[in-house]
Amino acid sequence: MSWKPDITVAAVVEQEGRFLCVEERINGRRVYNQPAGHVEHGEDFLAAVVRETLEETGWQFVPEALLGVYSWHAPGSGRSTLRFTFCGQVHGHDPARTLDVPVIAAHWLTRPQLLEPARPLRTPLVIHCTDDYLSGRRLPLAAVAGAMAPTPVAAPARR
Repeated sequence: MSWKPDITVAAVVEQEGRFLCVEERINGRRVYNQPAGHVEHGEDFLAAVVRETLEETGWQFVPEALLGVYSWHAPGSGRSTLRFTFCGQVHGHDPARTLDVPVIAAHWLTRPQLLEPARPLRTPLVIHCTDDYLSGRRLPLAAVAGAMAPTPVAAPARR
């Protein structure tokens, strides 16, 4: 049997001890997550994480490092996710931007706030990635930059 995970990206952004998170409604349940989403066909990972962060929070994300590649298996649905998580900074917030469905709102939350029972996390990856960020884990962007982009083909030389 072949493994066909959903390929996703996520952004970990920290400012003054608070992390950029999205509150979303998934299957009728309110949960919290990092800005995250699926990589579209032909899109590279960096373009995907920049796009998803903007669509879900209204912030322009600038990736600085790869935090890690994470695998998660949802016990209820049986679906698997392969998540490429990046860390970086944001700028240029557009508070009037309409956020993608199913996002309700974007918030800046501390790690303890993320652990409050009133804020259920979408997956255990939320706190795992937060903790990896806080531990100082960083990998070079070159490890994945352009991995999904098509390779340009040079035109034959004219004589």
